[in-house]
Amino acid sequence: MAKDTPPRWDRKMQQRLARGEAAALGELYDRFASLVHSQAHRMLDDESAADLVTREVFGYVWENPDAYDPKQGSMRSWVARLTHRQSVRRLRGTAPSAFAQVYEDGTDDDGGTCGAEEAVAREELEERVRRATAAARADYIVASMPAPLRAALELAYIQRRDYRQTAADLGVTEDEARRRLRLGLQLLSTANTRPLEGSSPPGYGRAL
Repeated sequence: MAKDTPPRWDRKMQQRLARGEAAALGELYDRFASLVHSQAHRMLDDESAADLVTREVFGYVWENPDAYDPKQGSMRSWVARLTHRQSVRRLRGTAPSAFAQVYEDGTDDDGGTCGAEEAVAREELEERVRRATAAARADYIVASMPAPLRAALELAYIQRRDYRQTAADLGVTEDEARRRLRLGLQLLSTANTRPLEGSSPPGYGRAL
């Protein structure tokens, strides 16, 4: 299979959606709804807003199945990009209406350029978008990585196991536990964010 060829499931799903099969939308929802909702919630930090983004994303997919371009990656990646785009729109939409106008065209209501206060507000908003984007990307990477790597990271960073405990819980050698954690962290580094804020999990230090 060529590198840019999507999985057979993706191609068939797009065809079914294009034919208007409601059952296809249900199947797509069952597969990706948790991913969409968790990504939106991580970016917006609001349950209701995440629910709304989830409905908007699947509504868009239902109405625009041909917008999916297999050359750009899998349908999972496409749905994640739609979620990110819609979440960013809602995040920026939380700005005051006057600032929203400044953000759009760089002028205030009187036609003048935005002042220092608006510039600061705009930079703060963009920083919030960058942090939310990095955090959501980290979530997506964790959800998409191979199960053995994900399990090792969850034990280390959520349950705070050291590498010996992680190895015992996974039923692997300590060297294998270190290898899985190292690979998982390398994948997460592409998100430009740390797995969790704060210190490394106990017992690891520079051993990885």
